[in-house]
Amino acid sequence: MAALWRGCGRLRPGAVQALTAGALMGAGDVIAQQLVEQRGLHGHHFPRTLKMMGIGFCFVGGFAPCFLGCFLAVTGATNGLSLQENWSKIQQDYMDALMTNYCIWPPVQIANFYFVPLQHRLAVVQCVAIVWNCYLSWKANRM
Repeated sequence: MAALWRGCGRLRPGAVQALTAGALMGAGDVIAQQLVEQRGLHGHHFPRTLKMMGIGFCFVGGFAPCFLGCFLAVTGATNGLSLQENWSKIQQDYMDALMTNYCIWPPVQIANFYFVPLQHRLAVVQCVAIVWNCYLSWKANRM
């Protein structure tokens, strides 16, 4: 584990952020499929997990209003929705996802900055990000 951590230290910050976002998006999807949707290992949809990881690697930057709309559009497109179906899905899910985002992240960040020592803040955000990514995966992949 220490060697992995040292290896990450040699990467550029953008690469580390992309790898972390991809891993967290993938973990959120696995949790959504296994705990929320209770698919079991035989029913797990691995291409969906890989798509979520790819979106995390290539796209996630944390800019909530733009990100959520684009995330829902990209997920709908990768799921094969037509433009009309994708637009309907975005209209159905966008405001709920945005409000959920605002209910989760501001309190987490306020508590994180006021109560959590500096060296543990990233870990707090990453733990909450797994829960958030689980929600996003479930929301975006509900048909």
